[in-house]
Amino acid sequence: MSGQDLPAVGFVGLGVMGLPMARNLLAAGYPLTVTTRTAARAESLLAAGAQWADSPAAAADASDVVITMLPDSPDVLGVARGDAHGAGGLLAEDRPGLVWIDMSSIAPAVTTTLAREAAARGIRCLDAPVSGGEQGAIDGTLSIMVGGPRDALDECLPILEVLGGSVVHVGATGAGQVTKLCNQMIVGATIAAVAEALVLATKAGVDPAAVRQVLLGGFAQSRILDVHGQRMLDRNFRPGFRAVLHQKDLANALDAARHSASPSPLTAVVMQLLTALLANDGGDLDHSALLQVYESLAGDPDGPSGPT
Repeated sequence: MSGQDLPAVGFVGLGVMGLPMARNLLAAGYPLTVTTRTAARAESLLAAGAQWADSPAAAADASDVVITMLPDSPDVLGVARGDAHGAGGLLAEDRPGLVWIDMSSIAPAVTTTLAREAAARGIRCLDAPVSGGEQGAIDGTLSIMVGGPRDALDECLPILEVLGGSVVHVGATGAGQVTKLCNQMIVGATIAAVAEALVLATKAGVDPAAVRQVLLGGFAQSRILDVHGQRMLDRNFRPGFRAVLHQKDLANALDAARHSASPSPLTAVVMQLLTALLANDGGDLDHSALLQVYESLAGDPDGPSGPT
């Protein structure tokens, strides 16, 4: 780390999650350098004092710690390795002392491969995917699951505590990504169960809002029934977490399950339901829009409240 009071942080990726996370770091006083594919997304940060970098490599050059928050494995590979000639990437040159925290949700095998490549450049890596959605990113209350060397986590813990209300070291490199896949399996199955139950209530002539309210006071209570159940009732599918990204996560989960000989039949079913949603132009909707697949299967494609 640098001799400054706070280490300089680079942030790569200013999407739905990355932008508020970067904003929180800047508000906490961290010297911040940012880069993203759509430069206009950085304007509010630059106006507030952040610096712009023309590439991930330039962001790393200006930083003690660099954070990536990107949609998928190919995006992280591109940022790490740069263009076809290796230019512009985080791993384009030796960077002894740099800590790279990848907060994207990607395949564990990609994480471990890139960590080996980074180690050859003197870079320590943490895989630190998150749960909590856009609101958690805005509020700085994300649940952060961290894999990688404990000493690197200890050094970066104050940074992560700005971003999350819970930071847990779950094991060696790749363990954070496996934990995130487990999270996504449970979230996906629970969203599907809530959608299935609310469609049953509607088809049986019972008020689904009343059903949700009763269930919130019993053993079926969950954060997903609370938040996403209300989204379903309101037919508010503005993306907090896009269905296409959840499908990507479940594809990674099924691949990891295959490699570890772990049975995952429920995840496979939810994956197919999400695939059906994507096939009907729902990929950019919130994953709670899985309700629409159940409504379509039930012969009521517009739902009880009409079209979205």
